[in-house]
Amino acid sequence: MDIACLMPYLVHFVVLYVPVGVIYLVYKYKSRAATPNLPPGRKGLPYIGETLDYVLGLRRGTPVKFINDRSTKYSPDVFRTSLLGEDMAVFCGAAGNKFLFSGHNKYVTAWWPRSMKKALLDPSSVDNSSEEESTILRTYLLPLLKPESLQRYVPVMDVMAKEHLDQYWSPYNQVQVSPLSKKYGFSLACRLFMSVQQKEEIENFAKPFAFATAGLISVPIDLPGTTFNRAVKAGKVIRRELLAFITKKKNELLKKGMTVASDIVDSMLMDGMTEIEILNKIVGFFIASHDTTSTAITFTVSYLSDYPDVYNRVLEEQNDILRSKGPGEPLGWEDIQKMKYTWCVVCEAMRLAPPANGAFREAITDFTYAGYTIPKGWKAFWTVHSTNKNPKYFPDPEKFDPSRFEGNGPAPYTYVPFGGGPRMCPGKEYARLEILTFIHNLVTRFKWEKLNPNEKIFYSPSPIPEEGLPIKLQAA
Repeated sequence: MDIACLMPYLVHFVVLYVPVGVIYLVYKYKSRAATPNLPPGRKGLPYIGETLDYVLGLRRGTPVKFINDRSTKYSPDVFRTSLLGEDMAVFCGAAGNKFLFSGHNKYVTAWWPRSMKKALLDPSSVDNSSEEESTILRTYLLPLLKPESLQRYVPVMDVMAKEHLDQYWSPYNQVQVSPLSKKYGFSLACRLFMSVQQKEEIENFAKPFAFATAGLISVPIDLPGTTFNRAVKAGKVIRRELLAFITKKKNELLKKGMTVASDIVDSMLMDGMTEIEILNKIVGFFIASHDTTSTAITFTVSYLSDYPDVYNRVLEEQNDILRSKGPGEPLGWEDIQKMKYTWCVVCEAMRLAPPANGAFREAITDFTYAGYTIPKGWKAFWTVHSTNKNPKYFPDPEKFDPSRFEGNGPAPYTYVPFGGGPRMCPGKEYARLEILTFIHNLVTRFKWEKLNPNEKIFYSPSPIPEEGLPIKLQAA
């Protein structure tokens, strides 16, 4: 057939179909360009997402498995999941930690899950910005928790540790370390930050906090019998007790005309904050501190029992400090600075049994990390479980080895029990003083052995020995 005879058909085809093809290709290109390259992963069940899988991992004592399984399957840098009803990007490794810590207010901001707010904060404050709540709390805490301010707390901590051991340890041959360390830490915080010393008043605050903290990372279903429902009920009790206390303090300040604050509640009242505002800040502080220091103390005691050579070296360091003191002379700031090896032991205990799992952030803009797009509004989660037992950062990661923290210690962003960057926990130094002061008094008075060396551990959300870490005591 003559090519000239085909020309009309070719022209017809080009005119009619080529533009359609071009339009289709352009559409596909734009659609592909408009669809962000989200991190790989899965969302799990509707609403619940993978929260149940994560919570079960906590209950079984294996939160690191949830992280490792997904980072191995999807990406070692960042993977997608859904936790607590939110699309979530979980950042992994030292590079992920560094990115989130250094990207605060540039890419991400502080965020608390709505379920946490519902359980803990006054209902009128649930919709408040997490960043705003955190910033205000830090404004009051930082001046009180900087080293020069904390120095005056050391003798008080020392006296309280001695009183606690006299009352709850010395009279007994056997004790449970976990609940007693919580009792000590909570009593100390009540005294230093609210000037509360009465046992009955402390107990009224302490009891509901156990239920509240247990529900912080749980499936957010508010039905009778659920962990979250118990947390909500406990939150109501906490708010009622604290509100009554704050109102009482306010009336006393007005009546006495006090102009010098004796604690953080006084400072907030004198600055004109409302009772509800103060309530929310104090709840935030106690939740942050309730399980963290007690967990570090509990597992330090546990590992000291497992490793006599480590115990003996800690005892030697603490006895050297004790011999340098006069009769009845309390510990001072300079004594804490001498407890270098003891702090290495505590750090290794926190690496293997981290008091906090990590923290949440919210994306304030679209941004790219490791080639993946994190859309604005998505939540981000950094977790210690992507680094603490990672052999890339800690060779033979299951081995208890305090020497890892001697000298320069671990590489930056691989060990972050207190977070990092501008949002690093303001209570880091306070926690160090509390833990070291307690361990000093404990090892210089007692030897101990575990009653159940194979006791199981679960997370709620901090690691907790199933039986409370029962030990047998004898004089040192």
